[in-house]
Amino acid sequence: MAKKKVKKRRIQTKKEEVCETFNIKKDGKKQTVTSCGVEEEVIVKKDQLKSENKILKWVLIIMGALLLLVILIWLVADSMSHILYKGVSFDIVKEGNLVLYSTFIPVKQTNLQTGKVIDADYVFYLRNDPGNLDKINFNGDIKLSKKAVINVSGRNFNCDGDGIIGVANLQKMYNILGVNLVKDANASCDDMGRYMFIEIEPGDKTEIIQTGILCYTIKVKDCEILRATEKMMVETFVKYNEIA
Repeated sequence: MAKKKVKKRRIQTKKEEVCETFNIKKDGKKQTVTSCGVEEEVIVKKDQLKSENKILKWVLIIMGALLLLVILIWLVADSMSHILYKGVSFDIVKEGNLVLYSTFIPVKQTNLQTGKVIDADYVFYLRNDPGNLDKINFNGDIKLSKKAVINVSGRNFNCDGDGIIGVANLQKMYNILGVNLVKDANASCDDMGRYMFIEIEPGDKTEIIQTGILCYTIKVKDCEILRATEKMMVETFVKYNEIA
């Protein structure tokens, strides 16, 4: 079988004589010595330079594309760990099979050792995605007061512990916000708005309705009390974020 001849690429060079002069000392006398040689310079053709520039251009394009891909992957991963709802940021926290949505409220705390008041964050954990809670109708506007009454009427919203968790979280939020909670089973909506009145009762539809200046009725269908109370909390977080 005949061997295939491989065409070798010829590199053109340009030869140029180069001389250098040195001062040396021999037998106590200074002498000047000149040394000459031939220096080869590679001649780059225009087509060759154009081809190399093209290769460099594609290398830079590929590097830029890879960098952009890394940034996009980071942005997607970051967006999957955060939710922004009406200006309030929620972190997605996974505890085993349980997915929680956390946000915080800045508070003032007193250091028990030094007695100094320091800035801190109180973190709240929700069981429901704030974006999905937007499906619950909220007819009204959140307003805060220095005093509030929360009454549960109509039935016992135990619901496998959801009722206890929902009401406790709601109460804790108002405590952190500086609202004084008062227990009064006979209280009702105050037309003069001297205190906030929140009533939780059964309903054909889970929704929140503002019935007075500082009065709200949280209607709960079946056992959706955790979704209903967390909807009230989320809207309160949004309002607090606007006025803070």
